[in-house]
Amino acid sequence: MSGDADRRENGADNEEQIITPWEVSGKDGGKIDYDKLIDQFGCQKLDSSLVDRVEKLTGVPAHPFLRRGVFFAHREFDKILEAYEKGEKFYLYTGRGPSSEALHLGHLVPFMFTKYLQDVFQVPLVIQLTDDEKCMWKNLTVEESQRLARENAKDIIACGFDITKTFIFSDFNYVGGAFYQNMVRIAKCVTLNQVRGIFGFVGEDHIGKVSFPPVQAAPSFPTSFPHIFGKRKDTRCLIPCAIDQDPYFRMTRDVAPRLGYHKPALIESLFFPALQGESGKMSASDPNSAIYVTDSAKDIKNKIMKYAFSGGRDTVENHRKYGANLEVDVPVKYLSFFLENDAELANIKQEYGAGRMLTGEVKKRLIDVLSSMVERHRKARAAVTEEMVDAFMAIRPLNILG
Repeated sequence: MSGDADRRENGADNEEQIITPWEVSGKDGGKIDYDKLIDQFGCQKLDSSLVDRVEKLTGVPAHPFLRRGVFFAHREFDKILEAYEKGEKFYLYTGRGPSSEALHLGHLVPFMFTKYLQDVFQVPLVIQLTDDEKCMWKNLTVEESQRLARENAKDIIACGFDITKTFIFSDFNYVGGAFYQNMVRIAKCVTLNQVRGIFGFVGEDHIGKVSFPPVQAAPSFPTSFPHIFGKRKDTRCLIPCAIDQDPYFRMTRDVAPRLGYHKPALIESLFFPALQGESGKMSASDPNSAIYVTDSAKDIKNKIMKYAFSGGRDTVENHRKYGANLEVDVPVKYLSFFLENDAELANIKQEYGAGRMLTGEVKKRLIDVLSSMVERHRKARAAVTEEMVDAFMAIRPLNILG
């Protein structure tokens, strides 16, 4: 294997930080070195010229996630924009591994950004629910994985996707036919040694894990969805995802030309920090490590006040003198994701960093922002019926013309 997959230092053998689709940890439990990660993975930094180009093409301001570097790396996003300039349509592909009843805010990030991309480029979208993967990795039953997939689909639908341009599918229900044919084609191009090198699989891993990568790769190819694209092989794919998913698509990008497809392009995000800080872990076993879309306003307030790691100083006097350490402050990091007003965010950083604004004031603003955001999501999700889930998951043509 050559090209992207030659750069397969996915973190499994790296002493300083480990980044795989199943494990994320910085050096000695510290913060992730994203510049080093770009170098290790062989992707590219997403610079301001690409952001400007998106704004010029779409005629609307770039999403805050683009302006603020939340989506910070890419693979051939420039080629997607070049094709779009020539009048060529592409499609979006993202996904969710349904391992919990409810999503936390970090889970929402790729879907919020994907909705923006769908709206401004007016392109079709496929969303993969990898209920089979979570059944194998999380030791869930098939039935429980399928149930969680439908529950997670409701949260995804609540983000506001256009049903005429969106197909949501669960692997357990959809894999077969043309999709399975592409899986087999992909599998024949990747050796056991290569998949071990890319993903770090070991002899003790069950064979289901080794067989899964082609399942996540197949949606990158348009012929996996004949009800949408027919037999067309030339439609490009753009994948918004967190950068820990990169190993799957390094493999896919190496296989694609051998099978007659364009390489899928990627636009990749930072990791969303736990409340306890970048060295903390957001975990379903620790509900205080994250804000969930099911949390009440009281829950959100309690979590932020008690658990959100602060860069403020130990006393008011020292804080006024030295200012906050914005590099480690979780409330500021969360506001950088979800506070829409750029000028307000810049003012908070300036005043807090100078010690003129106190930690309690910053946390209060974050509580207001997140409480409002979660309440909007809760109302939208409450309106999602089982019939709506069925409609989004129905095999049908999509509006691919805009």
